Amino acid sequence: MTPDERAALRRHMEQELAALRETIAILEGQVDPVAPDAAVGHLSRLDTMQSQAIAGVSLGNSRRRLLRLESALRRVDDADFGECENCGEPIPAARLLAMPESTLCVRCAEQMQTG
Repeated sequence: MTPDERAALRRHMEQELAALRETIAILEGQVDPVAPDAAVGHLSRLDTMQSQAIAGVSLGNSRRRLLRLESALRRVDDADFGECENCGEPIPAARLLAMPESTLCVRCAEQMQTG
């Protein structure tokens, strides 16, 4: 990976981290419990609880991705960053732009999921 590619990837990760932090802040406000005495109807309460559950899952996923991206950002200048940890081949730049936290090439990632 060239220094310019690393710099572009670093900027991309920083932008994604900023967006994730905003998303997390919004989702944290959506998972607050609904008080039992809140003036909403039965169906509205169920809808609210379902929305909270979905927001809770999204919040967990966003927090995990935030941790993975922060880790990738710390490692972006390492000599082996961008190499598949399984086979050692370079991870394509397009994959790293789509998923900067990737540590496996597509082939190895597919093998891990099917094997």
